[in-house]
Amino acid sequence: MTLTSVEAVLELYRTWGPDRYDEEVTQLDHALQCAALARRAGSSDALIAAALLHDIGHLIDLREGGTVDAPRSPRHEQVGADALAALFPGTVTSPIALHVQAKRYLAATEPGYAEALSPGSTRSLERQGGPMDTDEVRAFQQDPGFIDACALRRWDDLGKVDGLEVEPLEAYCGLLDRVTR
Repeated sequence: MTLTSVEAVLELYRTWGPDRYDEEVTQLDHALQCAALARRAGSSDALIAAALLHDIGHLIDLREGGTVDAPRSPRHEQVGADALAALFPGTVTSPIALHVQAKRYLAATEPGYAEALSPGSTRSLERQGGPMDTDEVRAFQQDPGFIDACALRRWDDLGKVDGLEVEPLEAYCGLLDRVTR
């Protein structure tokens, strides 16, 4: 699936965002919380957009008939980045593509990180290959998107608070329009 307009992206969130995907909060709540955290950190528009859209691959999977227990693709990060590539630049899609690798990296390099993950993230870490080995850590640190991916990953970990009040999806329409190709 290729997304070619901001409206198509927003429609995925409106339709599938109320669903949960292996977490206690909805997909939409999670996306909005991550974007709010990125905005609060003073991030660029591109990185805020990446935080908002980082799990869009799950929404695409739900749209295509996948479920938490039986996803159509085990690589939601790549599905999402690929779907957004025609619409957004690499400054948006690269952190999305790398946020799972960032989790594996942080689990390998930061004491206590893996133990602090949510139950859903703990389950998915195992499916995603577990903590990186030494060679994977070195290679990941050489990726130009390494820093942004780790920042996104931290917001991903924190953006799972049930009932947290944040700005609605519509508050990000202008930002998404600004960062499109």
